[in-house]
Amino acid sequence: MKTIIAAVDFSNATTGVVELAIGLAKSFGAKLELFHAVEPEPGYSAYGFTPDEFPAMTVFQLEAKRRAIAKLEELLATVQVELPSATSHLVEGSPLHTLLDYVKDGGADFIVIGSHGHGVIASLLLGSVAEDMVRKATVPTLVVPAATR
Repeated sequence: MKTIIAAVDFSNATTGVVELAIGLAKSFGAKLELFHAVEPEPGYSAYGFTPDEFPAMTVFQLEAKRRAIAKLEELLATVQVELPSATSHLVEGSPLHTLLDYVKDGGADFIVIGSHGHGVIASLLLGSVAEDMVRKATVPTLVVPAATR
């Protein structure tokens, strides 16, 4: 195992994902990459609007991306205390599809991802990135349950 990706979303699942990924990376002498996807700005053209007509959405999207960058840098700094070679990668897009593409393009060997544990109804209505990764990933994927504290 050469490269492990820890998919983080800054939820209550993140701590468990990162701790487990660090342990695996140390055990296998693997490179650890933190991965985060920022949801894309909603499309306007389907509704006959332009982004200029909704400047608040653009401001919101820029702020979301700025905060994600700051949180990812902070998380990476704490991981690098134990694994100095760890890196991070932030993308804009669907978490599932960008992660699948990143794994395929980057040659990762293993994925660690968190599960929020919202329950059956929420998963049916909202879907689950973790469940979809288990089904669609081309490499082994470990799902870590969210902290219940």
